[in-house]
Amino acid sequence: MNLAKNIKNTAARVLQNEADAIIQLIDYLDGDFEACVERILASKGRVVITGVGKSGLIASKIVATLNSTGTPALFMHAADAIHGDLGMIQDEDVVICISKSGNTPEIKVLVPLLKKRGSSLVALVSNTQSYLAEQADFVLNATIGEEACPNNLAPTTSTTAHLALGDALAVCLLEARGFTPDDFAMYHPGGSLGKQLYLRVSDLLSGDIPVVSSGAGLAEVILEISGKRLGATSVINEDENLVGIITDGDLRRMLQKSLNIAHITAGEIMTRHPKTISKDEFAIRALNMMRNHNITQLVAMDGEKIAGFIHIHELMKEGIV
Repeated sequence: MNLAKNIKNTAARVLQNEADAIIQLIDYLDGDFEACVERILASKGRVVITGVGKSGLIASKIVATLNSTGTPALFMHAADAIHGDLGMIQDEDVVICISKSGNTPEIKVLVPLLKKRGSSLVALVSNTQSYLAEQADFVLNATIGEEACPNNLAPTTSTTAHLALGDALAVCLLEARGFTPDDFAMYHPGGSLGKQLYLRVSDLLSGDIPVVSSGAGLAEVILEISGKRLGATSVINEDENLVGIITDGDLRRMLQKSLNIAHITAGEIMTRHPKTISKDEFAIRALNMMRNHNITQLVAMDGEKIAGFIHIHELMKEGIV
């Protein structure tokens, strides 16, 4: 068989296997899943998630997702727990143990200690007949048919199922808490994602606003555009209300059409009804408007008054584009 075709077929088989397993999880959602969500919501403590090996890696990812969506969580390695880390668990904490078999030696040592503390115990398992499942207060059923590994040994489909069920749990908690984009921004202040969620148009405006009156001559328009270095100027009427915009592109097109420019005014060459945005809008909305209208700048408004210009170059410098 052609090597490339064989690789593609193997990859497709793995993805289909894991996709089928995730779809099957829908049928396993039951009263225990609902009760687990309600117990976490009612808890005054944190969610402590534990596991060994690859289950521990999945546990760490679920912890990260919970923390970023408003549910305080921490990871505790099952082996370390019986060597001192058990002390991190508080009375109101909910403990989730992740295990494919539910019968590992570490789990069998850890579970009695957790129950002795009175912790609420959740089993996220692929074997609902296991020791862990039988001892748990709530069972999150992640049963799979077989691993994607051709030997049915390497944790592949099982870890994918555990991860997906953890995501389902996190999103249920997020929605129940009424977690908003503003809340999300508070937990993600760094990087381009954070900036999309909290950076506003007003944060990117300079104090020097390019503006000319509608009766201004061409020389004044050119000086204003070049002096303010934004590639455009706003045009206002006698009441200082915005009536148009002139870009350097407008100037080039005007010069291509006519050389008789001595008496041309701003009002004659401006683009009327320019695209505007409130200075209080998120900067990402300004970017989307520019992309939708194929323009490079917007006039930012403070009510009826001009607050400044926001240019796509400023968004690029902030890493939003």
